[in-house]
Amino acid sequence: MHRCCDEALHFGFAGVCLASRWLACGRERLGSASRVRLIGVVAFPFGAVPAAIKRAEAEAAAAAGADELDIVPDFGALADGNGSAVYEEIGAIVELGLPVKVILEAGRLSDPALALLVEAAIDAGAAFLKSGSGFGPPVSVAQVQQLRELARGRVAVKASGGITGLEQAFELVEAGATRLGTSRGVALMQALRRPATPPGP
Repeated sequence: MHRCCDEALHFGFAGVCLASRWLACGRERLGSASRVRLIGVVAFPFGAVPAAIKRAEAEAAAAAGADELDIVPDFGALADGNGSAVYEEIGAIVELGLPVKVILEAGRLSDPALALLVEAAIDAGAAFLKSGSGFGPPVSVAQVQQLRELARGRVAVKASGGITGLEQAFELVEAGATRLGTSRGVALMQALRRPATPPGP
């Protein structure tokens, strides 16, 4: 956890995602005035807990100093077509006043289910659509483009999961992602700063 925070500070990353139990330590390590956002994950990675428990975890994350919250929604309710339940649980967390990203697992959802989830998230006040948790299929350019189309400029899109190389990262940004979520951030930055290899004779 300390290394992740130190690397984020060194490279100027947008944020560091931490499990709830590490948030207080992360806040101390980053400092109160850091430009690096401390991000708490809620019901990660499956979302299969009651809405009241998600709200309680979100409250604890806020109390520990989180700047943003990433929530895994109720995919069971989504599978039942119960968009109102998904809307209500997201809205209850948005009420805390921190920017909320909704983790969509876009690579696992049908187009109708994804569209329903996106609308519920946006209507509830989410600030970001996050393509996945990193436990599902890798994010693709097509997924980012689809999320941008569904969002229609109302919220930002974060691409997350399986981002391993610079070319892939650039393609995702060009497709419309405003943030990238990856555990390879340091390697990507080092590759970005590495001098280009001159062409051979």
